[in-house]
Amino acid sequence: MFNFDEARFLRIQKGAVDLAPRIDHEIGAAIADGARNLYFLGTGGVAYLMEPAVQLLQRKSSFPVFKDFPAELVLTGSANLTDKSIVVMPSLSGTTRESVAMLNKVKEVGAKIITLIGHADTPLGLGGNPALVNFAEDDTSSESFYLQSLLVALSVMKAKGELPNYDALVAELATVPAALVQAKAAFEPRAEEFAQIIAGSDYHMFTGAGNMWPEALYYATCILEEMQWIRTRPVHASDFFHGPLELIDTGVSLVLFRGEDAYDPLAVRVEEFAKRYTDKLTVINTADYCPRDLSPELRALLSPAFMATLMERLSAYLEVMRDHPLVTRRYYKRVAY
Repeated sequence: MFNFDEARFLRIQKGAVDLAPRIDHEIGAAIADGARNLYFLGTGGVAYLMEPAVQLLQRKSSFPVFKDFPAELVLTGSANLTDKSIVVMPSLSGTTRESVAMLNKVKEVGAKIITLIGHADTPLGLGGNPALVNFAEDDTSSESFYLQSLLVALSVMKAKGELPNYDALVAELATVPAALVQAKAAFEPRAEEFAQIIAGSDYHMFTGAGNMWPEALYYATCILEEMQWIRTRPVHASDFFHGPLELIDTGVSLVLFRGEDAYDPLAVRVEEFAKRYTDKLTVINTADYCPRDLSPELRALLSPAFMATLMERLSAYLEVMRDHPLVTRRYYKRVAY
């Protein structure tokens, strides 16, 4: 595959899966010790990657779960964030300014802090109790964080007696790194074609439903806007018919992410409408590339990770096609703000 190091990718994703016992121990012990809720507190793109786990817990578990903006909570705190909270703080660099400030705030509150990071010798690496380290870089981090956050959610449900097949799911997760590579290989023949679609316009609408929505938001915002300087308009499929549909017209690019969870009918509704009014509808469906030997339950839970792994293939072609490396920035970590 083009510009792809398979051994490196497998090592990183296996590292995420291998955190399962530690995550389960920490979550189980905290709940047994009286924890009353869970917060996911990430900043920027990594916060989007936590959202499928948040959604799963909000809809399938009785254990209260919250997500919020660290930049806001630092200013005001929250009545629900107490010394009986479990706080999961993801950060690839371990140095994100807003998250470091939030770490200090959480320590003052006395909550249980679990950091998910790529580098140990950093403020978040040194501040977690525990700090769970899995080295990754931008092109491999999405899948890693999707896997880690899913493990957190599964462990919560196990501890609450809400997931009788926890052991089976975690055992099957061991096959996921190789399955992600299979999905990449299946998508590879079309990756350049899809990259040409993205390169062919300076504005795209992005949409998805269920656990596809966070990946649509992530790819539009963190890859195309931040790393490619392409303007996007992300919108949840549930909100599409409440304003954004009026932007659809001939020549307007709409990119629709479809997955295999229960909310796909909302995406289908958008697809059926949009194909009547724009000649630039692009639909990417994980069901077309995800290995079918994975259980339907795991395919549904990991649809955003599979979409992320497909989009990495698209991005590999896009940055070369546009002569714009993904590491290029004008402002991010380059000027004061």
